[in-house]
Amino acid sequence: MGLHFTWVFGFGVLGNITSCLVCLAPLPTFYQICKKKTSQGFQSIPYVIALFSAMIWLFYAIFSENAMLLITINSFTFFMETVYISVYLFYATKKDKILTFKLLLLLNIFGFGLICALTLFLTRGKRRVQVLGWICMVFALCVFAAPLGIVRKVIKTKSVEFMPFSLSFFLTLSAVMWFFYGYLKKDKFVAIPNILGFILGICQMVLYLIYRSPGKNEVGEPRIRELSEQYRSDISIAMPKLNEGASEVSEPGFAKEQT
Repeated sequence: MGLHFTWVFGFGVLGNITSCLVCLAPLPTFYQICKKKTSQGFQSIPYVIALFSAMIWLFYAIFSENAMLLITINSFTFFMETVYISVYLFYATKKDKILTFKLLLLLNIFGFGLICALTLFLTRGKRRVQVLGWICMVFALCVFAAPLGIVRKVIKTKSVEFMPFSLSFFLTLSAVMWFFYGYLKKDKFVAIPNILGFILGICQMVLYLIYRSPGKNEVGEPRIRELSEQYRSDISIAMPKLNEGASEVSEPGFAKEQT
């Protein structure tokens, strides 16, 4: 029993570390935004989705048993995504600000509020955990499916300019850690979505090796508008990898996307 707990804790800690690295990936992009004092046409969608993912996983973890490691990573993700969105709103154009406020109102206020109200008043005990788990898992699966857009783009253009290998690698590694955490903890809502995250991550790395051009600097500075399609390959389920659309290194949605 003690050994089993050690393995669960170990994978949870590793999942926290890898997910934190993915979550911090957009920092160079926001440094440039602050330096140039303009959002440069970047999209806020990945960060709004990542924030929503962190919120629902936090809500799930609060009612779940022994989910402190889910709480830690999603609390960190919640804080970072709030900072990203605040900086974005400060430097964005009026049109982008209005769109971002609409997304926050629709998804993070109305959507999350509806989930809270329905689960708090219509469910109790383990039933509540099950309902929240299904909601989190379905959302995570949808987010993990987002990279299919960038995969199609890579195959069509035969270029990996918008799919950095390092991001795909860390998102895949994060999915592996959270899968084993969920599997050992017997939490299917954490484990199952990360199977898809692992498969898609492997596919992205294989495509990178196939289409990369050794003589070219194909990564350069990927545009956020293109990378946002890749959002949520993530990360770890705890950390919705929505950060993928953020910078030249990034954006999973846990997830994540996340978790």
